Amino acid sequence: MKLLRYGNPGQEKPGLLHDGQIRDLSGHVSDIAGDTLLPAGLDRLRALDPASLPLVPGSPRLGPCVGHVGKFLCIGLNYSDHAAESGMAVPTEPIVFMKASSAIVGPNDDIEIPKGSAKTDWEVELGVVIGRKAKHVSEADALSHVAGYCVVHDVSERAFQLERAGQWVKGKSCDTFGPIGPWLVTSDEVPDPQNLPLWLEVDGKRYQNGTTKTMVFGVARLVSYLSDFMSLLPGDVISTGTPPGVGMGQKPPIFLRAGQRIRLGVDGLGEQQQRTVAYKA
Repeated sequence: MKLLRYGNPGQEKPGLLHDGQIRDLSGHVSDIAGDTLLPAGLDRLRALDPASLPLVPGSPRLGPCVGHVGKFLCIGLNYSDHAAESGMAVPTEPIVFMKASSAIVGPNDDIEIPKGSAKTDWEVELGVVIGRKAKHVSEADALSHVAGYCVVHDVSERAFQLERAGQWVKGKSCDTFGPIGPWLVTSDEVPDPQNLPLWLEVDGKRYQNGTTKTMVFGVARLVSYLSDFMSLLPGDVISTGTPPGVGMGQKPPIFLRAGQRIRLGVDGLGEQQQRTVAYKA
């Protein structure tokens, strides 16, 4: 299934993509969040006849494909070739940081260049959405705790992230820095999360063109690893790292400015399109 949320910000309704059309799920679930993502909740949705669901007319705005995200966890330097372009060592265990949930926006919403920013950068990533509680789970059992997968744009401000004191979270959590979606593709439709091409373009130029095959730590390892430090709960999102081709890795570095267009995607999981806009007080 491809589950989604549509409507104005803060007023999104749950939906399902079927044959290229959005069907309304609000008669069956209140949101794509929480208990809806449990195995039993997804099974109930699978049992529905999509053709019987109300058709959503037009082309509504798509919101983040998961609502009420509790934790937005991210993995740094999880592609060896990205670590190299960043001038950093390949990690011996996952580098974990968090992104504020207030950064989350829809897949096609504008990206705001933050006040005082000079180094706003792009990062296409595979997102993992937890479907049932995971605590000290084995790597062999880890994927059974995953509800599905989505596209994540881990927008970053490199000066805030790397040139200011403290942790990376400051450069990762600005408003609009977490587009998620367009839809959540349930795990039964993604037989191998380690075989997914992913890419990103700015103003029509392809900068990132990678594959999850080259992750340092795969999805199962990440879910297991994180579950040793905290309980992962339904609706938590893990952004699993980016392949090479980010702006700071260009020679010379290139960063985003207002008025640009970004297009990115993960094969089978859809694509995002965003416009960059100037900060507004």
